[in-house]
Amino acid sequence: MGSTAHHRAEGVGRRDLIKRSAALGLVATPGMGLLSACASSGGDGQDKAEQGKKTAKNPLGVNDTAGLEFVLFDGGFGKEYAEDAVKIYEHDFPKAKVKFAATQKIQSTLQPRFNQGTPPDLIDNSGAEQMDMGVLVGKNQLADLTALLDAPSYDDPGKKVRDTLRPGIVEMGQFDGDPVWILYYAYTVYGVWYSQKALDSLDAAYPETWDDMLALCAKAKKKGIAGWTYAGKYPYYIPFSLYPMIGKVGGREVLDAIDNLEPNAWKHPAVKACFEAYYELYKKGYVLQGTPGLDHIQSQTAWAKGKALFLPNGSWVENESANVIPSDFGLAVSAPSGLDASDKLPFGTIWASGGEPFIVPAKARNAEGGMEQLRIMLSEASSKNFTAKVKSLTAFNGGTSGITLTPGLKSGVAALEKAGSNVVNPRLQDWYVQLQKEKIGVSGLGEMMAGRLTPAEAVKKIQAFADEAAKDSSIKHYKHQ
Repeated sequence: MGSTAHHRAEGVGRRDLIKRSAALGLVATPGMGLLSACASSGGDGQDKAEQGKKTAKNPLGVNDTAGLEFVLFDGGFGKEYAEDAVKIYEHDFPKAKVKFAATQKIQSTLQPRFNQGTPPDLIDNSGAEQMDMGVLVGKNQLADLTALLDAPSYDDPGKKVRDTLRPGIVEMGQFDGDPVWILYYAYTVYGVWYSQKALDSLDAAYPETWDDMLALCAKAKKKGIAGWTYAGKYPYYIPFSLYPMIGKVGGREVLDAIDNLEPNAWKHPAVKACFEAYYELYKKGYVLQGTPGLDHIQSQTAWAKGKALFLPNGSWVENESANVIPSDFGLAVSAPSGLDASDKLPFGTIWASGGEPFIVPAKARNAEGGMEQLRIMLSEASSKNFTAKVKSLTAFNGGTSGITLTPGLKSGVAALEKAGSNVVNPRLQDWYVQLQKEKIGVSGLGEMMAGRLTPAEAVKKIQAFADEAAKDSSIKHYKHQ
């Protein structure tokens, strides 16, 4: 796909290419599937703590003398917000001993304990070593959190916890049917992050179409600034802006077909067009040199130092990069640029959903305690504390009153308001973690953006990965209801 805009009377434009591809029958057809397991249900387990007496102040019946073990992913949000919530638990249950730990090695640290039947009581299952949620659910290794959701909220006994949450949070924790296996605590806005100051210096607005994006990147290149950078070592960050672009161009049904592992879903013309658009960034030299070798921190640092205009990321980036983002940076986020005005969904279509997946293992010794710690974290006070300290929203529907919003957080709220109902939520990253990260991300998109695969080759390779997952009968498959 060329970078030159085509008038409808002259040649073939991007939309025409999509139509021609559709005419060739390259559209998704029904079907479904999944991927490889990372957990087994072995081990004899551990003795369960006796349940305590249910009262108005203890609606989950927590044993007030039972210990609680809480393991947090030590990532972009840090650990202080969780430590603060633990102090409230310790205040409410002074006889209980709480063991709290933060690590970036979630899978290597905790997978053996799942296999032995001795997992902690509450886990923030996030980061590069995230355990595969679809596998954990499929192997019955997680506790159903319905009791937590139906319990009175920490602030208002007249309101259930579920009634205090942002739209979509409960549904995200479901895989098939009513049980809720995961509570996504953070509410993440994914998109294209940039410096308003940098755009102002180029006398430019955020580009709404791809031709405008390419024109702005060309303008930046003349000033010695790259258009884009990304976490080259973890290229599954690329979908944070690529997936909603695909949804904008082709409609939600394209993303649903991809999530459902339907045959030829990745061969949809909207997918091909968006892959070609991103590949153009590489071909024209608009990606910061050396990006494929950068990790998330290195790419964020280069971007914060003004070496590149745009960075696909989530709203944790404001906190994670706080030490390198200049005070006058003007941090902002936008929904992805589309192809042109005839995209299926309007500009502003964005990916926003729950982040930081918290789980209570089925074999936890003190599952009620793990759920109670989550109930505390979903209070207004804990939510405000999280937002104030880490510059991100929580699953609690509120918690911003009285807080001065930081630039990135303010921009994220504005992006959500602009999107309105045009918010997409791809499920690959929680249904099929290995497929999304290692195969689609690293082996597919990472190779394409490094110039080692063409878009057509990347589509073929990724479709093969999806087909392989769909045919794997050893693992559980999920589908949009």
